Amino acid sequence: MGLPVGIVGLPNVGKSTTFNALTKAQNAQSENYPFCTIEPNKAVVPVPDKRLEELSKIVNPQRIQHSTIDFVDIAGLVKGASKGEGLGNKFLSNIREVDVILHMVRCFEDENITHVEGDIDPLRDIEIIESELIFADIEQLEKKIDKLTREAKTKKDAKAKLEIAKELKEHLDQLQPVSTFAKRDDEIFVEFDKELRFLSNKEIIYGANTDEDGLLEDNKYVTAVKEHAKKSGFDVIKLCAKIEEELVGLEDDEAKEFLTELGIQESGLEQIIKTAFAKLGLISYFTAGVKEVRSWTIHKGWSAPKAASVIHNDFEKGFIRAEVIAYEDFIAYAGEQGAKEAGKMRLEGKEYIVQDGDVMHFRFNV
Repeated sequence: MGLPVGIVGLPNVGKSTTFNALTKAQNAQSENYPFCTIEPNKAVVPVPDKRLEELSKIVNPQRIQHSTIDFVDIAGLVKGASKGEGLGNKFLSNIREVDVILHMVRCFEDENITHVEGDIDPLRDIEIIESELIFADIEQLEKKIDKLTREAKTKKDAKAKLEIAKELKEHLDQLQPVSTFAKRDDEIFVEFDKELRFLSNKEIIYGANTDEDGLLEDNKYVTAVKEHAKKSGFDVIKLCAKIEEELVGLEDDEAKEFLTELGIQESGLEQIIKTAFAKLGLISYFTAGVKEVRSWTIHKGWSAPKAASVIHNDFEKGFIRAEVIAYEDFIAYAGEQGAKEAGKMRLEGKEYIVQDGDVMHFRFNV
């Protein structure tokens, strides 16, 4: 299951540098001028999970397969993008295709790196980007309102839809994002969001891109972003894109030592992935055999047959039952046989809700 995360922000705030670091591949240009990213760069990145390593120590498989997360590096937006300024609406449409927005914000000063607005002000930068998302939503909604106005003359259900649409339009006109609209649980709104994929209703993670000093102690820019995020209910991940890029190519032990010297426990990549998983309510279960130890990503609350479908649709169609061992038990009893002997393997049916870390084997018949 891919997890599309779009990296957005003003030009030249470290988006492409972060993309290079997060994907461990230097396949996005990173130059000191606006709009160096023209086509959205995409990469599929393995999700780091130490549990896979521990399972592999016991099973000794031929290979290890991680869950993956999709990153999209979207070109820098500027004020007026919703009206075609800069590179215009094309990139707003790219944002529409992602599930989570990683909003990179520059939180450091460097006279050698230009800023499209002339100075460093992260709250202004956030306002510019998020206003453009709202303006784009208004444009989409206005088209929908025009259509519903015509339909309301002949269709009864169109009147109720039109009423909700107009309420949402009033909300957006006050530069309030869709995410704060009071009737987001209404069936009509849910239908709108599924159709229009409102940009200002997406989950946001702020990436506070700072310098090395800012990693050790929050500077005034990082503090401002965190205070803003707290009001909005969004998460902030502080990182130094330059340092993340330096981690590229290092062996795991070297990278860990490097981070320890800086007083950091996790890389920006790990923090971003964990936060994105939490935002979207995703969990992982494992399959463990001599050929492969693998992590599978599912939504929290999925039943065993639904979880089996990410391996193959036939697993869901012909589901009989699942053999389940909790990760902690698999480790504690040194594998499947030990867990069986200790009575820690369970047979679960169609109603079983898969838990994060379950080690599973599916029985099916098609």
